[in-house]
Amino acid sequence: MVDKVTGPGEWRGWRAATQAALYGSDGTGGFYRRSEGPAGHFRTSVHASPLFAGAVARLLCRVDEALGRPSSLDFVDMAAGRGELVTAVLAALPAEVAARTRACAVEVADRPVGLAHRIEWLPEPPRQVTGLLFANEWLDNVPVEVAEVDSAGVARLVLVRDTGAERLGERVSGVEAEWLARWWPTAAEEGLRAEIGLPRDTAWASAVSCVEGGLAVAVDYAHTADARPPFGTLTGFREGRETVPVPDGSCDITAHVALDACARAGSTAGATAGKGAARALAGARLLTQRAALRALGITGARPPLALASTNPAAYVRALASAGEAAELTAPGGLGDFGWLLQPVGIPHPLDPEPGTG
Repeated sequence: MVDKVTGPGEWRGWRAATQAALYGSDGTGGFYRRSEGPAGHFRTSVHASPLFAGAVARLLCRVDEALGRPSSLDFVDMAAGRGELVTAVLAALPAEVAARTRACAVEVADRPVGLAHRIEWLPEPPRQVTGLLFANEWLDNVPVEVAEVDSAGVARLVLVRDTGAERLGERVSGVEAEWLARWWPTAAEEGLRAEIGLPRDTAWASAVSCVEGGLAVAVDYAHTADARPPFGTLTGFREGRETVPVPDGSCDITAHVALDACARAGSTAGATAGKGAARALAGARLLTQRAALRALGITGARPPLALASTNPAAYVRALASAGEAAELTAPGGLGDFGWLLQPVGIPHPLDPEPGTG
């Protein structure tokens, strides 16, 4: 059903409204430029446990080995927040690897006070990356248009005001209609909705094209063509709670990612990022976070009870670590995040054991 309520502000598509709400205009304002940062409003795997950064550090080491331990190894943290992940990854690396690592944080907000000087703070990724480009909960905040099926069975763009009031606009056409037909076809049933993920495909392809050798990883709540949600996933977050998405800059606005579509776009970009057969792209791989982290040594297994009597302090530490691992890999929670891995010029560095998905 379309909300016909009127209010202040212009009618515009969700993509433009979200862009202004999250990132502001002319480099000012916007939810993601606020002082508290994303951590003030929602909890990611990075904030849940240092085990996550440790797993990413191990993945970077595998990429390093696959690249033959280059003299300069890149770690690029996309949508870096306030630098929490890149800082923790550097701390978790073996000293020899850390010494060769060029750490880059990519974020629209200003550089945080106190961030280590060795971490580069950039508005976009470096054009030449040899190492690991890691995008944790970036693509879900790349703004997209929302489509809704009208009473005649036609998919139309959803227009929104700053108040959150909606109405239907013009019929979806052109490349956006082609994307819907390919990746998120909807039945001719009034009220069905879809998010048109074309801008995310473009953003991911651009990021992958920066990788001359190594691995690009996107981690996000996601869905694939066999299980698209019939009414979309657009939502908001404010102060740790899910809320109605209102594009006035007061809350995060997010939607789950069609990672299978991103994988296709990234594969094309990765295949042309370098020159010659030596830079051929291995096939993209989609995993759950549960499977990916298990492949990187995070299992959530409880410590043996005997340790409680022989070394109580170690038992308590191990028990706490197991609890954090369980949260990171929990079905129905963080464990259901999708991981899209796209190697460029190297074999897959992440091979989970069978049956860990």
